[in-house]
Amino acid sequence: MQAVARLALLVLLWCLAVQAAAMPTLVDAARAQVGVTVRYDPAYVRLSYPGGDMPDDRGVCTDVIVRALRTQGLDLQRAIHEDMRVRFAAYPRDWGARQPDRNIDHRRVPNQMRWFEHQGWQRPIGTRATDFAAGDIVAWRLRNGPLHIGIVSDQRSADSTPLILHNIARGTREEDLLFQHTIIGHYRPVLLAPDAAR
Repeated sequence: MQAVARLALLVLLWCLAVQAAAMPTLVDAARAQVGVTVRYDPAYVRLSYPGGDMPDDRGVCTDVIVRALRTQGLDLQRAIHEDMRVRFAAYPRDWGARQPDRNIDHRRVPNQMRWFEHQGWQRPIGTRATDFAAGDIVAWRLRNGPLHIGIVSDQRSADSTPLILHNIARGTREEDLLFQHTIIGHYRPVLLAPDAAR
């Protein structure tokens, strides 16, 4: 009986390893959007649910995160909507929302930040390049006020600063942005492998 249980455990672990090997990393999933998502489009659109998305060629910074996390088996549209239905008062209402809206809530930076905090993904802000790992999610307040969010790349600039995969007005790109604006949030998706482990 112990041999059968041990064999079943080995088969399960092998299946999980094969699945993990086939799954793109969070960084790879974000990078795959470069050249595909070529437009910045903040339009409110009615989306299917769950798994709703804008057309691949367009989106905003939050869509980079949503699309990358979906490759890891996490649908932020559903996760944020379900969380907001239970604890709506815990979420910001900067745009005058009176109830959850599954078409847009997951596409708002403050909502993503709050959901990441609820998951325990929050990390210290950090001031050095070494404070950030590939696959981390970073949020900023831009110089002109709006919020922005992106994914830390495994590629670095000439001065060893990690690049960021994000969409800010020109489609998804991989650029040297990490310390260009005020960082207001740093998250490590600890339930996701393999990029986030450190």
